[in-house]
Amino acid sequence: MQKYKFRIKRFNPEKDPNPRWEDFSLEMEPSERLLDGLIKIKESMDGSLTFRKSCAHGICGSCAMKIDGKNALACQTLIKDVNHTVTIEPIPSLPVIKDLVVDMDPFFGKNEKVLPYLINNEPPPERERLQSSEDQEKILQAITCIMCGCCTSSCPVYWADKEYLGPSALLKAARFIFDTRDRALAERLNSITNDHGLWRCHSIYNCVEVCPKEIDITGYISKLKRLSVKKKLG
Repeated sequence: MQKYKFRIKRFNPEKDPNPRWEDFSLEMEPSERLLDGLIKIKESMDGSLTFRKSCAHGICGSCAMKIDGKNALACQTLIKDVNHTVTIEPIPSLPVIKDLVVDMDPFFGKNEKVLPYLINNEPPPERERLQSSEDQEKILQAITCIMCGCCTSSCPVYWADKEYLGPSALLKAARFIFDTRDRALAERLNSITNDHGLWRCHSIYNCVEVCPKEIDITGYISKLKRLSVKKKLG
């Protein structure tokens, strides 16, 4: 067991004029996760500490937060891999509801704008719309996105322009644009080639660095840019 100090940014907009830092000391095994520490604090030190969690296995994306200055999932972060004084904040650029919980509505709203569902008005086949392994490989990484918000909230362009679609929404657009079963190419390209869309991406790569699923988000966005030029859009 080793002693760790959790320095957590606390804020309740209904009561606090400004955010504040609060420290908690606890002993943890090296194999435990940051999320385990937060649960210990809530259960035995301060029941008012507020954070999201669900699956605790890197699938739901609920526990996204800023850990030692970098967006990550608390359930995927081993305590042995952080500083003995670890700073924990809500993911940036989204309204704080309380402590480490942010309002994800603006984030999900951006994803809705790119029509995040398969569109195919052709008569349905007898069983299913088949796709070759090669075609499926083109979108395989994009499919693994868990919508945690780490990428968009780490993007400097989104920090400056809250109307910007952001890397997550553009990745979602790519997931369907490059899906050979989809038939809404023109419609989707038009939805992302506006003043706050595709061409606002400056390939800073913050999104790639923080993605818990290691998706090459900037690579997908670059493919969208090439396709947009080919189609003479934007």
